[in-house]
Amino acid sequence: MPMAGVYNIKGEKVSTINLKDEIFNVEVKSHLLHDVVNMQLANKRAGTASTKGRSEVSGSTRKLWRQKGTGRARVGGIRSPIRRGGGVAFGPKPRDYGYKVPKKVRRQALKIALTTKRQDNKLIILDDFNLETIRTKDFVKVMSNLNIKNVLIVTHEKNTNLELSSRNVPGVKVLGHEGLNVYDILRYENLVLLESTIPKIEERLLS
Repeated sequence: MPMAGVYNIKGEKVSTINLKDEIFNVEVKSHLLHDVVNMQLANKRAGTASTKGRSEVSGSTRKLWRQKGTGRARVGGIRSPIRRGGGVAFGPKPRDYGYKVPKKVRRQALKIALTTKRQDNKLIILDDFNLETIRTKDFVKVMSNLNIKNVLIVTHEKNTNLELSSRNVPGVKVLGHEGLNVYDILRYENLVLLESTIPKIEERLLS
């Protein structure tokens, strides 16, 4: 069972915590991470691209000139895709790109993502992250104390002071434990978990 240090916002180690092998020390299978990240990105696609076919663009249906006798190629209506202003042939239409992978795969991929952060020493556990006021300077000071940048911070409950103090800092995202996902974990270099979120994460992944 791996052990990890617990720090305060001053960067001082205050205690240690045992992490469960079933979550923070699993076999790394990169193809599962690939499958789940692709799913998340596909589900985020708007799918709103749209074009008009020849039946949808405005224009007369009159035949432009007679079929024979002009010496020119035969032609139909002005809305043909080969004409300027005509419809689009085989253009995109609004669609849903989303799909799902099995729940067990999603859960295992989340465990793998947490494991990789611990193995790469990019996982930091804080005893708390309470800021007295909404002040970006105070948040930046904490980041300096911990010597980290580009970080995903996972909280156990809504923390307005933290969210508002960090929102103008590039490369930082604050997320509730219930929204923890593979894409965000891998997207940010460092992962900060509040000590109180670990039981919540364990309950979610081991239930």
